[in-house]
This record gives sequence, structure tokens and C-alpha cells, in this order.
Amino acid sequence: MAKAIRMQQTGGPEVMEYVDVDVGEPGPGEARVRQHAIGLNFIDVYFRTGLYPQPLPAGLGMEGAGVVEAVGAGVSEVRVGDRVAYAGRPNGAYAELRNMPTANLVKLPDAISFETGAAMMLQGLTVQYLFNGTVKLKRGDTILFHAAAGGVGLIACQWAKAIGVNMIGTVGSDEKAALARAHGCTHVINYNTENFVERVKEITNGEKVSVVYDSIGKDTFIGSLDCLRPLGMMVSFGSASGPVPDFSLAELASRGSLFITRPTLFSYASTRPALEAMAADLFEMVTSGKVKIDIHQRYKLADVAQAHRDLEARKTTGSTILVP
Repeated sequence: MAKAIRMQQTGGPEVMEYVDVDVGEPGPGEARVRQHAIGLNFIDVYFRTGLYPQPLPAGLGMEGAGVVEAVGAGVSEVRVGDRVAYAGRPNGAYAELRNMPTANLVKLPDAISFETGAAMMLQGLTVQYLFNGTVKLKRGDTILFHAAAGGVGLIACQWAKAIGVNMIGTVGSDEKAALARAHGCTHVINYNTENFVERVKEITNGEKVSVVYDSIGKDTFIGSLDCLRPLGMMVSFGSASGPVPDFSLAELASRGSLFITRPTLFSYASTRPALEAMAADLFEMVTSGKVKIDIHQRYKLADVAQAHRDLEARKTTGSTILVP
């Protein structure tokens, strides 16, 4: 038996139960992974609350790192003893031990710890596809990135600096502003004391930005559109404040033929070659020192409810991990 988090219904943090589960042997195309660290991400909240539906009862969590203990039939991607990490479905990372489809596992370089691996896969691969797939950024581009002091945001700050992109980041406090600057964000806006649309116009001398990356959703959506120059791209990749409200396509036309996309990591990493290439890019950025993964919060797996409360209250910065 192994400890894991299960929920019988959607709702608040209290629906997550710390229980014993029988993991069993891995099936065809699966590996049993003894997890050393588990990543915490806002998408976990979406599944817990039911914003993203899934069959119940269910597990939670989409990111982890550990060691392969056993493999099922037909497995070629990994073998027993391999250090591995992953980001992706099926949900169930909140566990000491689990069976995973090996198509989702990548070998973790020896230079990267289990904690770093668990903290960076979902967030780091997200930045990788946002900056290289959704839009191919180039040196000299100016972008707006909301939640610049969060786990994805701090990776984005460093990645943007490494490739010569001018990143304007929004944050909710002066402390978070200092954190974003320390990680390479070119300009930082505290949205609680400044109008981010007006500040973007001031910073860019009225030209505005070519791309906005918005994981906030309802509270920032229209303002984000107002920050884009004609033919700019709106990348809506999350909804921390609630779903984006319905809007007319005329909103895009009136601002200069804007583009908009709602991407997911799982679309960009849907094939094994794509996943391996994206992971290799992320690993190179981390092992080279261009991107450092800051783990600012650690919680015991049994204390996951408090971790969710802190995440939803925006008390966290950088990456957060759960320790089995």
C-alpha cells in the first residue's frame, strides 16, 4: 500500500483525502514510479474545483519526479532504475507511488535533482512552448507577461533575458516586483498600485507590445487586449481569476486585427518526439544556468490542503513542491 491523495467530489481543499491505495503492477506501456517530489500547479486547483471536469473519484497532480521501480510489457522509453520526471495526464501525481504511461516520462539528467525536476517540468515546458511554439520570440521583442513572480513567471523572466527579449511583468506586491526584477524581468508593474495598461503604453512610448501572455483570465483579459499593438498576439493560457468572459470578435478587429490563442502544453507535447525535444531544450536552459528553478515552498503530501489554500490566496512565489 502507498499513500496518495484522492477526492470523491469537487470543491474546496477539504475534498482532498490522504488515503492508502494499492498501486499494483504496471500494465502494458506503463512504469511504476517511486516519487521523490511532486509539483504543485494552479491547474490542480481547476481539477479540484471542477472547472476542468474529470471522472470521480479521482487523483490530482500532473507533475513529479522519481525512480522507475518496475515496467510493464512493451516499454522501451525507460527501464528499472532510471531517474525520470514528467508533466501530464493522467492526474494522480499526489502520491508516493504510481503507475504512469511511459510515453509521458522523460529521463532526468543527473545534474538535475528530483526536487528541481518535479518543480520545473510543467512550468518549464509551459514557458518553452509559449516562447518557441505559440509564438517564436526573437531578440528585441517586447512582451507582457502576467503573474511574473509565480512559478511560470520566474522561469519566463529568466528565459526572456537569456534570449534577449524585453519582458514587462505584472505582479501584486512590491515584494513580488523585486523578485521578478531579480530574475531578469526588464520592467515590472504592480497592478494593485498602477494601471497596467497605461504603464505598458508609457514603457513602450505608445507602441505597446507584440505578445501578451495571460494566465489570469477574467480580471485582466480586456486590459491585455488593450496592451497589444496592431497584429499582436493574445496568448490566454490560464484563468486564475476565473474564466475569460464571452466577447465579440469585433474586439480584436477594433484594436488592429489582433490574434488570439488558448494553448495547452498537452497539445504541443502530444507526440514523443515533440516532448523529448521540448524537454531537452528545458534541460539545457537549466543545466547551463540560464534558468534557475526557485523552490520557495515545500509541503508534506499530507498537508496538500494548506498548499492549495496558500496557492489560491496568492501567498506563494516561484515553484512549490509536495514531498511524499
